[in-house]
Amino acid sequence: MAGHSKWKNIQKRKNAQDAKKGKVFMHHAKEIYTAAKQGGGDPEMNASLRMAVDKAKSDNMPNENIERAIKKATGALDGASFEEITYEGYGPGGVAVIVNILTDNKNRTASEIRHAFKKNNGNLGENGSVSFMFDRKGYIVITNEDGTIDEEEITLEAIEAGADDIITEEGAYEIMTSPENFKDVCEHLRENGYQLESSEITFIPQTYSSPSEDDEKNMLNLIEMLEENEDVQDIHHNLEDSE
Repeated sequence: MAGHSKWKNIQKRKNAQDAKKGKVFMHHAKEIYTAAKQGGGDPEMNASLRMAVDKAKSDNMPNENIERAIKKATGALDGASFEEITYEGYGPGGVAVIVNILTDNKNRTASEIRHAFKKNNGNLGENGSVSFMFDRKGYIVITNEDGTIDEEEITLEAIEAGADDIITEEGAYEIMTSPENFKDVCEHLRENGYQLESSEITFIPQTYSSPSEDDEKNMLNLIEMLEENEDVQDIHHNLEDSE
């Protein structure tokens, strides 16, 4: 993981996305959905959901959008039946890609995902075709832009809570856990006064791919097309950070 900061990649894409309000709301909707799916739809009982909702409201996301994301996650959306689907495949240059979908029309979504891969010189594969190249991990980010959080102190707190590893990046700490320990580590850190900038169960690549410049450009286009699809919840890939 060292040298391949997931947080830097998130920041880079988010800065580009924030130029468009619709994408900002979509980003918040996905965070709310994930938090509600993992910990339930009551913000009072689910700290991750409460944090996601507060962030969305700070960007003036309408309450109806927030409620819809929660209802989608908990299966309480009237008149709609949503199905979770995972697509696996290769982007241009052999970059491994996993796409998690939540859709009420799997035929429409399948066509759109297939089109995005084909347009950018990628191809979809069978289930399991690339997932073996990733490790499923709990992932937590605590920002430290002002430098007030002591590295040794937070490392001891995280390890004591059951974390597997903590990575120091410029302005942030990235904490890795097993999926089983994820919730306990999050709760322990919050109880000890740390504010979690991001927390999720995700897939971390075991190795990274460095395609040609043209393939990297197409891969970034593929990611952008997928992120613009309202049915896409998460995208995981092993593209090497070029910076």
